[in-house]
Amino acid sequence: MTANNNIEQQWTGKPGDALTSRDRDIPLVGVVACNKKMGLHNFHIAGEKYLRAVTEGAGCLPLVLPSFSDPEILAACVRNLDGLLFTGSPSNIEPHHYSRLPSATPEDHDAKRDAFALPLIRLALEANIPLLAICRGFQEMNVALGGSLHQQLHQTGRFIEHRENKQSDVNIQYGLSHSVAIEPGGILEQACGSEVREVNSVHAQGIDRLGKHLRVEARAPDGLIEAISVDSEGFALGVQWHPEWKVTNNPFYSAIFKLFGDACWHRISMRERDYEQTEKMA
Repeated sequence: MTANNNIEQQWTGKPGDALTSRDRDIPLVGVVACNKKMGLHNFHIAGEKYLRAVTEGAGCLPLVLPSFSDPEILAACVRNLDGLLFTGSPSNIEPHHYSRLPSATPEDHDAKRDAFALPLIRLALEANIPLLAICRGFQEMNVALGGSLHQQLHQTGRFIEHRENKQSDVNIQYGLSHSVAIEPGGILEQACGSEVREVNSVHAQGIDRLGKHLRVEARAPDGLIEAISVDSEGFALGVQWHPEWKVTNNPFYSAIFKLFGDACWHRISMRERDYEQTEKMA
């Protein structure tokens, strides 16, 4: 990250205007928040590991986004942000978004996040905003594009154990768990090669039916889809594992966040170019 040398610089726009790249010197990445009631009050929260990964891994500035699904707020996110990070979460997507089956975990949902994240993904893709989706975010990406999920992988009899041992130390829970095979021709293969990589595994749900316009980027040894991207010119990558965990200590995880950061920096440079062209035409 780089600091703005002119700390007294102030924005001179009007309320509701989009910020141009001249109003800041670093890309803004919106980090989608989860909702949690603590005591008598509701909070919008995001894990520190995600925020640190945006700064240390992507070289961008994180901005926690409250799960307010008002159309004006969704539109403001698209106008003003240079990237979006859809985080993991203890909650699951409510299954009525992708299935007629009842919920296997009715106590583990976040309806406000569903109402915010799913339309925001579609808007971000339309606007070519760089997007990185992790764990729950990876599943949101699939559901937003018409895909479906296995609610309980361990009950299908088809997959290895993808859940963590919740009694273990957090470093063990987020330690390397299984390999993923990188598919040829995708974002990950171009950046990281086609080698088999080791990743952590901290999830009970997973992709069943792949959403529209999505391509498979990586699979687990049991065939489960572990990474996806959108078939477009923009950057939109989703991974089932947690690359934000100690991102600077793992070259593979670091490469993922660098890819995301590069896409965000490219977007801010394109915004600057468009701004200059608009000034010339004025």
